[in-house]
Amino acid sequence: MLKFNHCVVLTRVGGFYELYFEHAETYGPLLNLKVAKRKAGKGPVSMAGFPFYQLDRFLKILVQDMNKYVAISNEVPNDASKRIKSGGLLFDRKVTRIITPGTLIDEHFMDPFANNYLLSIYVDPKSLKPGVSSENSPVIEKPASVLNLPRTEVGLAWLDLSSGDFLTQSTDIASLPSAIARIGPREIILDRIFKDQEGSHLVSMLREDGHIITFQEPLGQQLTAADWAPMLEDIIEDFDTTNFTKGEVAAGGSLLHYVKTQLQGSRAQLQAPIRHQAEDFMSIDKNSLRALEIKTTVRDARFEGSLLHTLKKTVTNSGTRLLTQRLLEPSMSLSVINERLDLVEEMLEYPQLRQDLTTLLRRTFDTLRLVQKFSFGRGDADDLIGLSKTVLTTSDIANLVDGHVSARNAIPIDLDRAETEARRRKCLPALIKRFDLEQPTKLATRIIEAIDEDGLSEQHRLEDDEAAEMVGLAQGVLGQEAGEDDLKQMPKRIQPKPHAILPSTKTATDGRDDIWIMSRSASPTLGTLHDTLDSLTEDKTKLEKELQEKLDAKSLTLKWTPNLGHICYVKGKDVSRVTAYGVKSLSISKSTRSFHMPEWSHLGTRLDETRHRIRTEEQSILGELRAQVIRNLVKLRRNAAVLDELDVACSFATLASEKGLVRPILNSGNSHNIVGGRHPVVEAGLGAQGRNFTSNDCYVGEKERIWLITGPNMAGKSTFLRQNALISILAQTGSFVPAEYAEIGIVDKVFSRVGSADNLYQDQSTFMVEMLETAQILKQATSRSFVIMDEVGRGTTPEDGVAVGYACLHHLYHINQCRALFATHFHTLADMTKNFEKLGCYCTDVTEEVDGTFSYIHRLRKGVNRDSHALKVARVAGLPEEAIDVAAKVLVNLKSTLPDMPT
Repeated sequence: MLKFNHCVVLTRVGGFYELYFEHAETYGPLLNLKVAKRKAGKGPVSMAGFPFYQLDRFLKILVQDMNKYVAISNEVPNDASKRIKSGGLLFDRKVTRIITPGTLIDEHFMDPFANNYLLSIYVDPKSLKPGVSSENSPVIEKPASVLNLPRTEVGLAWLDLSSGDFLTQSTDIASLPSAIARIGPREIILDRIFKDQEGSHLVSMLREDGHIITFQEPLGQQLTAADWAPMLEDIIEDFDTTNFTKGEVAAGGSLLHYVKTQLQGSRAQLQAPIRHQAEDFMSIDKNSLRALEIKTTVRDARFEGSLLHTLKKTVTNSGTRLLTQRLLEPSMSLSVINERLDLVEEMLEYPQLRQDLTTLLRRTFDTLRLVQKFSFGRGDADDLIGLSKTVLTTSDIANLVDGHVSARNAIPIDLDRAETEARRRKCLPALIKRFDLEQPTKLATRIIEAIDEDGLSEQHRLEDDEAAEMVGLAQGVLGQEAGEDDLKQMPKRIQPKPHAILPSTKTATDGRDDIWIMSRSASPTLGTLHDTLDSLTEDKTKLEKELQEKLDAKSLTLKWTPNLGHICYVKGKDVSRVTAYGVKSLSISKSTRSFHMPEWSHLGTRLDETRHRIRTEEQSILGELRAQVIRNLVKLRRNAAVLDELDVACSFATLASEKGLVRPILNSGNSHNIVGGRHPVVEAGLGAQGRNFTSNDCYVGEKERIWLITGPNMAGKSTFLRQNALISILAQTGSFVPAEYAEIGIVDKVFSRVGSADNLYQDQSTFMVEMLETAQILKQATSRSFVIMDEVGRGTTPEDGVAVGYACLHHLYHINQCRALFATHFHTLADMTKNFEKLGCYCTDVTEEVDGTFSYIHRLRKGVNRDSHALKVARVAGLPEEAIDVAAKVLVNLKSTLPDMPT
């Protein structure tokens, strides 16, 4: 506990994990564990514990819910020399692993649909000193945002220990928050120097977003990229260590050093690092990820209601992770996007193929996480079975696709679309060509032949029974040690019954635990040992009959007990008969007697030795199979990657079929040409209510780079803005899009400024937050970017708001020259921008009936709507009629005195 004072220490003691001293007192109540005190030579010791099989449950609470670091201290067998030194102790204890939020490997509480990334950030601390400005402007003591600091290189390296993914990237301070938001790390590693005042701005920024930060002591000697090799599974030819920047190398070295420390000697085998090239992917900044609700909703950060939730039709865990990754980093490559779209179109056009593939994919297991367990030496027989079934299913998938390709090639190509058809016919063969199944199939066959699944199931049943016994033991201990008040707090169903806590009298028969998880034919040695065991078992049956006749005791059975070893057991009248033969009794009661017979002791010892040798041979075979998995790591991972791509393609095709999506046309231009566009999430929500979504066209680019959109509150301006940003993201992800027609020029960055709130942590008002977000858009947007801005300037006076709004429009139009949708209630902006030739004005409207009722017209039309109809919304919201009447009178007076007043 002193050595690992930054951790909660869990110590294995037999069938329990224990907390001691202050850890028991602090965390026992939080974990709902009883805290007991035991007398010791130097005073009472506080203790709290739980059965070992509940480790995952309590790790989830400590690591995932409470963000604590946990050191696992396990029992390690002592050899003969150590036993002498330790006074004959069979076990010593040592910390075998430190578990932190970012270093989970195979814990059952991990999110199967999301990567569990650990991120290391390297930045030169000198560049973050306060009092420096990027344009030599006056010195300020506290920058409003770390993003205003000089553009300094930042090295990033991140990995997922559960899958082996290892990536690096070079970025800068301004782009850092968006890069972190895209990666979504569970834990961030920083040099300890940033805990001091010098790095407070960086730390504040990370904590503001709720990240878990671990400060690590700086390495004595910086690791080079070549030093990463021992932790990598396979050094591929294009792994050139000179490709990585100094910052990436420093971040990667710090990351791997941290992982090595947490694993306490266990070896990790990671995939060769992939360098994330920012220019290959569309950039979606942090605010846009949140505002567009790509992973979670804005209001309550829920998965339900997000874009990912609406799109998720994947049927495998790793396929869902790939879908998430593609959504967060859409491609900028026309060839990559079209290859993905070809695959989706093929699946859409051939629904039977898609259905058959989906059925097979459902049978696969999460290969990436399974093989990573083996790289840590953790994989068990169940994991081997899952891996083998996945490989064999992959072979079925390859055969299915081969059959489909052969059938397709037999049909002549339609000359009207010869080029696109020829290209599409190549997508599946190119994908299946990446499968490497020869060695994995041999491994899968070996696993199926070696492991006895029935025996494995029986072993699990026994383990469940033992777990149930452990629950009974835990209740028994509580019954013996707990006071009356403690028992009152327990649920009645688990309270120990009075006088029910008795030592177990159950004795195992000699056939105890004769459950084998390997087939007899798994190895020649194993077959021979089983033949020997069969022969000895027959000898036991013969001996039992011989002794029954010799001692004239038909109830005699040959047994084994933990305390007495191999015994003969008789009951009833036979007790007096065997006594007459002068056997020496080991235990005796009124109706039973146990005693030793040399013949059975000798035979029983041979049986035990044979069983032990069988178990040893089974473990040897298990080790051999694990080693074969390690040798096939690269092939298995590559095959898994193809399955994930098929899963995502089938998912997108299913979505397109169900939602009426169309294939987008991508080009290298700077225009959006969308006919009948829809918001995928809002449309799904309305559909669940039996309502229809009003589609809208969007033509921004060469003729009209910016659309200035006005109209009433609640009439769909914000939805229109968001849906067009999402359509761009979906198209470059490789998905069909919700529209009747979509032709889109590749977008390099998507920016969204649509709503904000006070940031009390950083002492920033709503308007300040809005301006910080707007500043980043105006600084970073390029001519290929797509920007949506909603109500810029509304957090201040109307006059100031109009000035800020116009300045933004002017900058977007003349400096950034990007595609933009700009929604506002400052109607005078339409008049102020009349000389902007490539700016178009569009609006939504309200239709009013004679009886005073009204409805919104969500379809956009050309023009400016100078009435926001705010009082209608106020009435629907339930404001008192008296208040609405007063507001109406004030509004009439204001309009009469200030005809050009922004409303």
